[in-house]
Amino acid sequence: MAIARQVLCVSAFLSLSHARSQPLRYSVAEEGESGSVVANVAEDAGLAPAQLSARRARLASEDGRQHFRLERGTGRLVVAERLDREELCGQAATCTLPFELVLANPLQFFRVEVAVQDINDHAPVFPEEQVTFKIPETSNPGSRFPLEGAQDLDAGNNSIQAYSISPENEYFSVSFGARRNGDKYVELVLQKPLDREEQAEMHFTVIAMDGGVLPRSGTTQIHIVVLDANDNAPVFTQDRYVGHILENAPEGSVVLRVVATDQDVGVNGDISYQFSQAVGQIPLGFVIDPISGEIKLTKSLDFEAAQKYELSVRATDGGGLSAICKVLVQVVDVNDNAPELVVSSFSSPLPENTLPGTVVALFNVKDRDSGANGKISCALEDQLSFSLHPAYKNYYELVTVSVLDREEIAQYILSVTAADMGSPPLTTTQTFTVDISDVNDNAPVFNQTSYTMYVRENNVPTVLVGAVSAADADTGSNAKVTYSLLPAHPTEQPPCSCISVNSENGDVFVLRPLDYEQLKQIEVLVSASDAGSPTLSANITVRLVVVDENDNAPLVLYPSQDSNPPPSELVPMSSEAGYLVTKVVAVDADSGQNSWLSYHLLRATDPGLFVVGAQSGEVRLRRPVTERDAVKQKLVILVRDNGQPPLSATASLSALLLSGFSDLHLPHSSLTTEDDGDSLTMYLIISLVFVSLLFLASMAAFFTHKVCKRKELKCGHVLYGAGTLQGGLADAAAMGTLPHPYCYEINLTTGSGNSEFKFLKPILPSLPPQHCTMGRGTGEEQDFTCDPVTMEDMAPNNAGTLSAEQFNSLSFN
Repeated sequence: MAIARQVLCVSAFLSLSHARSQPLRYSVAEEGESGSVVANVAEDAGLAPAQLSARRARLASEDGRQHFRLERGTGRLVVAERLDREELCGQAATCTLPFELVLANPLQFFRVEVAVQDINDHAPVFPEEQVTFKIPETSNPGSRFPLEGAQDLDAGNNSIQAYSISPENEYFSVSFGARRNGDKYVELVLQKPLDREEQAEMHFTVIAMDGGVLPRSGTTQIHIVVLDANDNAPVFTQDRYVGHILENAPEGSVVLRVVATDQDVGVNGDISYQFSQAVGQIPLGFVIDPISGEIKLTKSLDFEAAQKYELSVRATDGGGLSAICKVLVQVVDVNDNAPELVVSSFSSPLPENTLPGTVVALFNVKDRDSGANGKISCALEDQLSFSLHPAYKNYYELVTVSVLDREEIAQYILSVTAADMGSPPLTTTQTFTVDISDVNDNAPVFNQTSYTMYVRENNVPTVLVGAVSAADADTGSNAKVTYSLLPAHPTEQPPCSCISVNSENGDVFVLRPLDYEQLKQIEVLVSASDAGSPTLSANITVRLVVVDENDNAPLVLYPSQDSNPPPSELVPMSSEAGYLVTKVVAVDADSGQNSWLSYHLLRATDPGLFVVGAQSGEVRLRRPVTERDAVKQKLVILVRDNGQPPLSATASLSALLLSGFSDLHLPHSSLTTEDDGDSLTMYLIISLVFVSLLFLASMAAFFTHKVCKRKELKCGHVLYGAGTLQGGLADAAAMGTLPHPYCYEINLTTGSGNSEFKFLKPILPSLPPQHCTMGRGTGEEQDFTCDPVTMEDMAPNNAGTLSAEQFNSLSFN
C-alpha cells in the first residue's frame, strides 16, 4: 500500500504541470433555474467532449456540495440546483464558488471559480412596522432621534441606498450614513421647533429604497407624540460596547453591562433597557435586564458556530426619549484557567512631590495551568508616569517614573493586564486607582491682568465699586484665598484709607466721598494669598477712576458780574444784522458733557434786536438798528451746562446804541430809556462822555502795552502776572474756582462785525507733563498734585468755552 501511495503521489506531482496556473472564471446570476448553462468548460480548458467521458471527468469541491454539474457529452457546465447568493455568502461583497474539474488517465485538474451575481430579489425590511417617538416640545432644531435601519439581504447596489419620508413634512427629515467603525445609522432630524398645543401628534412613513434596476422599498410607520417636558434623552457611556465571553460560560453569565445616564430626575430620569431588534432577529442565547442593563446568557455558546454577535440595545427613559447603542459580543475559545493577580501592598494617595522610583504597589501573578498556558506576562497600559518592574519570581512592582502634578492629573487609573501563553491566551486586568494628594505649589492667579473700577464723585460712604477674584489651582487650605491692600510702590506709605477690600470675597469699597475736581483716580495694589505653608501670593493693580457729576454751576468770566451797574457795550447805529456786540465767556469746573455750555437770551429790552450764539456766547444784532430803538438796551444771558440735572448762571450786560461820538452831546431828550420812562438827565450825558474818553484811553494803552509785551517776550521775560487780570477773574480765583499753575491774557475789544474776543491765551508754550498723585501731608490732610497739560490743550474751543479738563488745569498766580 505504501508503494502504491508513493506512485500516486508522484503521478499527481507530475500531473500538476498539466494544471492551469490561472483558474477558469465564470459568473452566473443567482436564482437561476436548475440546468441553466454557465459555460462550455471543455472548450475553455482545451478539451474535446469525447475526452471528458474517456478520462472520467468529474467536478470536486472542498465542502462536498455540488452546485454545478458537468455534461460530459457536450462539455457544458450547468447549474445543478437553484443558487441563493444570500444563503451561500450572506452579505459579503463577493460570492465565489470554487471547485476543480478533475480528469483521470492521466490525472489532470483545472481550477474553476464561478461568481454568483446578486440580483435584486429582496426588498428592504424594517425590524418594526411602526415606531413611536415621544419627543418633548422643548427639543431644539437639529435634534436627532435614532431609528433602527431596515435590513436588505442583497449586496452592493442592490442593498439599501437611500431613505425618505412620505409625505414630506416641515418638521422632520431623515439622515442616513455610516460611522467611522462602519456601522450604519438612520436618524430622524428635527427641522423646526415642535408645539404640542399646535399639533400634539403626527404620522408619516419612512421609506428605505435599494439601488436595484427595478428598485425595491420597505416602509415603517412613524408615530410622533409631542410631550410637554423631558428635555434630556438617555446617553450611553459608549457608542459601542464590546464584550468577551468564554464558550463554556454557564447559563446566566453576565456578558457585559450597558450603562446610560439621563440628566432628568424623577420618572423622566428612570431608564429601562431592551433589545431594539425585532423579536425574530435577536440572536438566541441572550437576555437583557431592563433595570440594570446587564446582558446575560440564556444558553451555552458555541465558538465554532458563531464567533461574535451584534446586538442593538435601546435605552428609554420615563418620558419616552431613547438612545441606541451597539453591543458586540465576542466568544472566546476555551482556555481553562485565566491568570490570577494578587495584590500584596498598595499605596494611595500619593503626595504630588513624590520622587520618581517610588513603589506604589506590589503584586504577584499565578496561573493554575501548566506549560505554555501557565506562563504569564504582565503589561501596564499606556502610562507615562508609571511603569512595571519585575521584582523576584512572579512578583512585580508598580513604580513612578516621572514627577507627579495633582493640578494636571488628580487621579490615575492604572490597568495591569496579566496574560498567559495559551492559544488563545487568557488575560486578567487589575485596576489600581492612585489618588494624588495636594502640595502647596501654586500661587493664586487673578482672573484679570489688572482691574479698573469706577465710582461717581460725592459717593455715599462704604459704596461697593467692584471685586477682584483670584483662583488657586491647589485644593483644601492650599486653595483658600484671602485679599489685602498693599502700597502701590514699595517706598509709599500704607495704602489710601479711602479704599478697602473684603479679605474673604475680594469686594472693593470706597469708604468716604470723593471729589472729582480734586482727585480723578487712585491706584492701589491688592494681594491675594493662600493658606498653605509656606504661603504663596500674587499682586495686582486696581485703578479706581472717579466719574464726574454735575455739581458745579457755570462761572461767568466776562462780562464781570461784580460791577454795578453791569458794563455797557457801544453799538453804532449804522451796524448791520450780525454785528458782534460782545461775547459772553463762561467756564464749568466739571468735565465731559457736564461742562458743555450753551447760551440763551433770557431777557432783553428789545428781544427782537439781539441774538445769542448757543455755542459761542456771541451777542450779535438780529437786525439793523433803527431810530425807534431805545438807546440803552439791557440784556440777561442764561448760561446752562449739559449735566443732568443742568445747572445755570446768568450774565447781565447793557448796550448803548450811538450814532457816533457826537451823540454824547445830544440833548437830554435823545437818550431816553424804556426802563426809566423819563428823559436822560445830564448825569447820563456826562457819564457817556467819560465812557467814550475812557474807551479811547484804554485802546491807546492796550496797543502800547501789546507792543511792550512782545518785546519783553523776545527778551525771555514774562510780561503778565496776576495783577494784570480783571478783578472778576481774581475774585473767581480767590473763591477757589480756578487752580494756580498759569497766567493768561484777556483781550476785550468792541467795534465792527470783525471784532475778535480772545480769552485765556497761554503765556508759556508748554510745561513738562506730570502725573496726578496723592500723598499724605501733615495730620489727616491729603496732598494732591495734578499735572499740567500743554498750552495748546488749554486754548478755548471754537465755542468760546473751556472743557472740564482745561478748566481743572487753570490756576492764577
